[in-house]
Amino acid sequence: MADVQFSPALLEFLAERHLATLVTQRADGSPHAVPVGFTVNGTRVRVITFAPSVKARNAARGGRASVTQIDGARWVTLEGAVRLLTDEVSVAEAVAAYAQRYRPPKQRTDRVVVEIDVDRVLCNGGLK
Repeated sequence: MADVQFSPALLEFLAERHLATLVTQRADGSPHAVPVGFTVNGTRVRVITFAPSVKARNAARGGRASVTQIDGARWVTLEGAVRLLTDEVSVAEAVAAYAQRYRPPKQRTDRVVVEIDVDRVLCNGGLK
């Protein structure tokens, strides 16, 4: 994994309440892009979803994914290896983080987590 560091300005931007676009890879390699809420913990991005979703199925295959948050001229894309987390502890942690950043999500019994291990950060100059 690359040595990824987030500047104070970037951390501040990532703490703001914004939606983002998650891009995962379909089985045929084409991109699947959807709007999502997400949270960041260290250099890991987490997106809660439900097991039958396309993004969950794509993450379960592995590969790479990204999230892009945009607010006017400020933007950041966080890229890295993706995986699907299904264990109760990881799901509970991700739901709690999502609830703190956005709002408590509706209860679901099929909740899972798309997790990206960030190894590349692209952003506008003001966030470097």
